[in-house]
Amino acid sequence: MAVSKKKLAAQIIERLKEEYPDVKCALEYQKPHELLIATRLSAQCTDKRVNIVTPALFERFPTIEAFAEADVSEVEKYIQSCGLFHTKAKDIVEMCIQLRDIYNSTVPDSIEELVKLSGVGRKTANLIVGDLYGKPAIVCDTHVIRITNKLGLAEGKDAVSVEKQLRGIIPPDEGALFCHRLVWHGREVCIARNPKCGECVLKDLCKNRDKKLEVRSKK
Repeated sequence: MAVSKKKLAAQIIERLKEEYPDVKCALEYQKPHELLIATRLSAQCTDKRVNIVTPALFERFPTIEAFAEADVSEVEKYIQSCGLFHTKAKDIVEMCIQLRDIYNSTVPDSIEELVKLSGVGRKTANLIVGDLYGKPAIVCDTHVIRITNKLGLAEGKDAVSVEKQLRGIIPPDEGALFCHRLVWHGREVCIARNPKCGECVLKDLCKNRDKKLEVRSKK
């Protein structure tokens, strides 16, 4: 008899808890708006690189007001190594102007309000409400989408669709940490191009366990 997705999800959650008990967001920050900015910088960039860049950036611009008044070209100089720095710098300054002028220099605590900010999509919004405010959140980054597809928890590559599917089977109070654990699992074990299936605590639950692995480096 096939295991329901909710029961499968419960098994996966418990195993990941045992494997990664103290997991947290890899981005380093001290203030709420710093996580918002760091998450924007992480688009198509590694968290490691973002953590190298942000200390000097946050020292130069220590508040939302400082970012709101910043010259975009100066912000660009600090974040150039993160890639897409022209767009990211513009978004950062604009979102801080919005935070200052519309939200009284406070980071909103709802997905609906967060996605109104410049450069903020549902992935970033979910991370903020989950990590900052402890609200139900499903952060659908590439690792989460890829691994939940392999495990049979979700189908498709569209982040909004996968988020909706996972919200239907993941308990609300587990969502944020479940996604963080999947990200760590994707980096350490279920690596896209070279998965360490022999080391995987989920290998017997993976729907690809009896198939020839499709994720191989193409020459």
